[in-house]
Amino acid sequence: MRKIKAYMGFVAGVLMLVSCGEDKSNQQQAQGQQQQAMPYPVISIPAKTLTGYNSYPTRIEGIVNSDVRAKVQGYIQEVLVDEGERVKKGQALFKLETQSLTQDANAAKASVNAAQVEVDKIKPLVEKDIVSEVQLETAKANLEQAKSKYEGITANIGYATVKSPVDGYVGSIRLRQGTLVGPTDSTPLTTVSDIEKVYAYFAMNESDYLDFIQSTEGENRQDKVNNFPEISLVLTNGETYGEKGKIQTVTGQVNQNTGTVSFRAIFDNPNQLITNGNSGTIKIPVTYKEVPVVPQNATFEQQGSIMAYKVADSNKVDAIKIKTKANVGNLYVITSGLKEGDKIVAKGAGKLRPGATIKPQEVPFDSIAKPVDQLFQ
Repeated sequence: MRKIKAYMGFVAGVLMLVSCGEDKSNQQQAQGQQQQAMPYPVISIPAKTLTGYNSYPTRIEGIVNSDVRAKVQGYIQEVLVDEGERVKKGQALFKLETQSLTQDANAAKASVNAAQVEVDKIKPLVEKDIVSEVQLETAKANLEQAKSKYEGITANIGYATVKSPVDGYVGSIRLRQGTLVGPTDSTPLTTVSDIEKVYAYFAMNESDYLDFIQSTEGENRQDKVNNFPEISLVLTNGETYGEKGKIQTVTGQVNQNTGTVSFRAIFDNPNQLITNGNSGTIKIPVTYKEVPVVPQNATFEQQGSIMAYKVADSNKVDAIKIKTKANVGNLYVITSGLKEGDKIVAKGAGKLRPGATIKPQEVPFDSIAKPVDQLFQ
């Protein structure tokens, strides 16, 4: 019996030693994990009011673009203006060969003279009742017909001098001296454009259109058009055009083929810097009021999604997918995933894994959100 009691005491002692060892090991492991937690800068998500820009490709046209065509057939005898030249309405642009028309006009003039002689000869005979009144009326009709033919030919001679239909600037001159032209040609001689003001045509997809129209004040569509903000034009060289534009019209109908709604804006063009056929990008300001934002450099991409590490109360980090509606400067405007007041890891996210414990060190939001200078292009 004494042996059994002694043995049981020995076993109990061993178990106590093992238990103490495990407790100590667990404590050491927990302490080790705490010692391994690294410091990371952390920011709180704020709500801000920002102005961003939506961009849309555009094509430019003069407010008047008039094709210049020949009204009569003939060979170009002379080109009287040069491309890009400013012209006035009625100014001569082209002169066509009129030799054959001149010959026709001479013949028609002779017919007029002959018809007039016939009328003059019959008049006194009618007065003396030698010939009937019908013969005189027939002679007068022949005279009017001859005059009409002559006037038509002389008008065509006038049309041989092709004139500008409007004030504006001469476009590309496609056909030169010696070319046979006529009223049925598909290609105009040139185009004269009034570019004192220019139209910018662009289109929005249906979603952008609805956002834009609903965010603009006004009781009806015309009120909203009148209240649309001024817009900017970025030229193809990347420079912003000096004049602001105004949206004049919007169709309000969705094109079934493209799924877009068409807009037309107008810009002053005092120096004729832009002209018919130019292209560019329309930028429309959009204001986001009191929305949560996150610096782009505090996020990372994973399988096409924008992610950030959210810091929990336990100082553990969770990878959160963020949905955005715009980026303004180097900030994302957030629609879901994070809200105002949430804390996220500001830098070094690439070194973390979900569930990791960190030592958060809160830093000012603006110290992370400030733009980073671009060193290379």
